[in-house]
Amino acid sequence: MRILVKLLVVLLILAGAGCVGLYLGYRHYAADLPDYHQLVDYQPPTATRVQAGDGRLIAEFAAERRVFVPVSLIPKRVRQAFVSAEDQNFYQHGGVDWLAIARAMATNVERVGQDKRPIGASTITQQVTRLFLLNNEVSYVRKIKEAILSYRIEEALSKDRILELYLNEIFLGNRSFGVAAAALNYFNKSLDELTVDEAAFLASLPKAPDRYYRDRFHDAAIARRNYVLGRMAEDGYITAAEAKEAQGRQLVFRDRHSEGQVDADYFVEEVRRELLSVYGESKLYEGGLSIRTTLDPKLQQAAVEALRHGLEAFDRRKGWRGPVAHLDGPANWQDQLAKATLPAGGERWQLAVVLKADGEDASIGLKDGSQGKLQPADVRWAKRANALTPGDLIMVDAAMSEAKPASKGQKAEDAKPIPGIYALRQIPELQGAVVAMDPRTGRVLAMSGGFSARISAFNRATQANRQPGSAFKPFVYLAALDRGFTPSSLVLDAPFSLEQGAGQEKWRPSNYTDQFYGPTPLRVGIEKSRNVMTVRLAQNIGMPAVVNEAKLFGISDHLAPELSMALGAGETTVLKLTTAYAMLDNGGKRITPTFVDRVQDAAGKTIYRHDQRACDGCQLTPGSVTPTADVGAVPDVPDTREQIEDPRTVYQIVNILQGVVDRGTAAALRVLGKTLAGKTGTTNDSQDAWFVGFSPDLVFGVFTGYDQPRSLGDHETGASVAVPIFKEFMETALADKPSLPFRVPPGVRLVRVNPETGRLAEPGDRKAIWEAFIPGTEPKGGEGVLDGGDGGSVWVQATTAAQQQSTQMGTGTGTVY
Repeated sequence: MRILVKLLVVLLILAGAGCVGLYLGYRHYAADLPDYHQLVDYQPPTATRVQAGDGRLIAEFAAERRVFVPVSLIPKRVRQAFVSAEDQNFYQHGGVDWLAIARAMATNVERVGQDKRPIGASTITQQVTRLFLLNNEVSYVRKIKEAILSYRIEEALSKDRILELYLNEIFLGNRSFGVAAAALNYFNKSLDELTVDEAAFLASLPKAPDRYYRDRFHDAAIARRNYVLGRMAEDGYITAAEAKEAQGRQLVFRDRHSEGQVDADYFVEEVRRELLSVYGESKLYEGGLSIRTTLDPKLQQAAVEALRHGLEAFDRRKGWRGPVAHLDGPANWQDQLAKATLPAGGERWQLAVVLKADGEDASIGLKDGSQGKLQPADVRWAKRANALTPGDLIMVDAAMSEAKPASKGQKAEDAKPIPGIYALRQIPELQGAVVAMDPRTGRVLAMSGGFSARISAFNRATQANRQPGSAFKPFVYLAALDRGFTPSSLVLDAPFSLEQGAGQEKWRPSNYTDQFYGPTPLRVGIEKSRNVMTVRLAQNIGMPAVVNEAKLFGISDHLAPELSMALGAGETTVLKLTTAYAMLDNGGKRITPTFVDRVQDAAGKTIYRHDQRACDGCQLTPGSVTPTADVGAVPDVPDTREQIEDPRTVYQIVNILQGVVDRGTAAALRVLGKTLAGKTGTTNDSQDAWFVGFSPDLVFGVFTGYDQPRSLGDHETGASVAVPIFKEFMETALADKPSLPFRVPPGVRLVRVNPETGRLAEPGDRKAIWEAFIPGTEPKGGEGVLDGGDGGSVWVQATTAAQQQSTQMGTGTGTVY
């Protein structure tokens, strides 16, 4: 009996010591635990989302792909899938599932002898503890701390809040953090669009997040998904029949960027750089900002395609440069082709190997094992410089049939791929850039800074300073109009020389044709891009006036006051020059180019807006308007733009630039049948080719040139290289738009003149045009005057014989400068 008593005492002492030890251990490990109360109001770092002008998502800025979704908006099937896969007793335990731990320990005893990795039994609460408060260190100390924190979290937070934190924070591979991001990245779906088998796949990912989405583990991914579906059936979330049906479905991933993706790499990078400088890295990548950009997806696609096609067309004229590589031999061409990769810039095409080349017939093999033929025109193109040979590794694209215009009673037919026939492709060496802009606001609607951002992220639209050549001339002539010249003023186009200093040859500018044309109206100087008369004009008005125009329109702040600058020798960017032309288009109002309309913070509060104008009648209070209510007059929004130039002389330049399309260097655009104006530009030795043009509501600037400047070749000009790019873009951009005239400001008088002489038009003169004059400077006499002043357009008959004289200019009668 005494022995039993002593044994009992010993047991009690040991139990007491154990309790004291457990208490002390608890105090020790609980002493420096992280504060779990932070989870009550936790908001994870979220990606900044970038949207096009129509709301379409075009990019995200984030180190991690993450979208936070409240648990109330996460579908039941998604929550159930994760509970079944990760913590079947989630709603029953208090933080630690001791029964699951016992099962895991028993299983791990068996695994030790089988040399298998031990399994865990962590609850969702324990995983939340690791994700937010601890780390993944494998140790008993961490497990003890994890258990203590799990119990504390369960006391402080509801089950739904714990599950919300888990489902939004868990890493699910493919740079996806949280179930919402994973649904987008794997299936291009929102959470409420997921099927039960897709939800089960996502729930299978926490065990091996970087494995199951890879192609080589496809079978393992299906097996793991099917296991989760089986667990959901056992837990009563779905029926056995539903599980079986879902288990039989294929596992198909869909790239979220493969459908409806806008090719806007250069545009997005410009937005990123701008926002980074304003908000800093942390707020940009983790602040959950919402960026509404100015991008118009339709115009962006048209701009990208037009630039690519224009560069490819030029490159094709220069000849084929040969294959990408040459395979070792034709015997195992499929294996060799499978290992080959496309060069940067060829991502839209595919690789092929030449299997046979005979005359104009060339057979090719493709990566999928299929075979086809090159179209004969491409075989001939390649033969001119470097004939195709078997084993050549080349880039190809599907050959397209010609589009058929609509005929009577039938619809137009788009170009379609020709089965089995392929077009030979090569990456152009020539580069370029384009910018489309709204002339009223400065909103950049489209931009591309090169053939492909994968070749170079260097944005030639904003970062490349190049000489604009003759595309700068309109601003020289605008300065002249401001100083008394008119579109009909005559300027002498004759040999001109200028001393450049001791020991240097005289500078003798020449026209592109190497000819001189005598006294010529200002209008013709722009339409035909005459260099000599432009220099003479700049000399007459003084280069400080030209420098001032360049600064006023934002083309250059530091233009040297040298006559060569009048021919576009000063450097600028496509964005700056396009903005300058936009200010011509809008009547001389200052605008600032912008890529961003609005920025909102994570709470939806607007923290930046490009349009700062006040509009008292623009905001309607909730419930104040019914669907059938009359909301009254359109709000009067003030025009706060600065008027930087006389709108009358600006319109004169616009009218002259319209003549560049009607009769001048851009006459190829007349076939579009739209109201257009613009100016070509070609620099010395044809190193750069430009065209900047506009309709009444859209401006588009084009630059082309080699990154390391060199000649584009003989007879290559802005008209031959840049104008076709502009033409293709405008053909798409204005396809469904009416052809409206340019706006004529008050105080402009339109007079019919002969554009070749500047004199009043004779009756029946088929060449006559309506020329714009400031009242008092127009030629006196003629059939009549169309007054475009404040009172509207009315005819005024000339009445006196004295008015029927030869042209009288604002700087003198019949004067030749």
